[in-house]
Amino acid sequence: MRAMRIILIVVVVLGVTLAVLTRGMGLSANRAVGPAEERLARWARAWTLPAEYRTMANPVEATPEALRAGMEHWADHCALCHGNDGSGDVAVGRNLSPPAPDMRASATQELGDGALFYAIEQGIPFTGMPAWSNGTRAGEQSSWELVLFIRHLPRLTPAELGEMETLNPKSAADLERERQIQEFLGGGS
Repeated sequence: MRAMRIILIVVVVLGVTLAVLTRGMGLSANRAVGPAEERLARWARAWTLPAEYRTMANPVEATPEALRAGMEHWADHCALCHGNDGSGDVAVGRNLSPPAPDMRASATQELGDGALFYAIEQGIPFTGMPAWSNGTRAGEQSSWELVLFIRHLPRLTPAELGEMETLNPKSAADLERERQIQEFLGGGS
């Protein structure tokens, strides 16, 4: 009983100290995430990952068709934040708090298939990563194809990157510019 009181006192003192030290410091998405904060977030995600996902293997066979489907999905849905190459070095990805991770880096590549699948399907709270689960088999298939593609990111070729650029969503202004170029090349004004 005495040990419990001591632990409770220590927790209360730490809580009060934290409250005093952080009062008025402000929250900003413009500040860099520190290494300790990054390690804590990775630990928390690993700790809270449901047991069944820890050893889950990708059920989708790594065929050229599955990899292609993952690449198309990535270019259309993921590249806005993560970049076609997975670096996260794009305007949206850099300005998220925390920034979008480099999906080619060992910190991501060493995650299990189930952990990647879970992050895609359920999102990652307190980051810009939304949950993409739609509750369908087709949705799960797409997420598993993305896991295949994430594994492929460190080996992307220049040809694949060029192809992905054609698959990225285009704004109305982009489409109008392309129309004008085609009109000009076709002999229009």
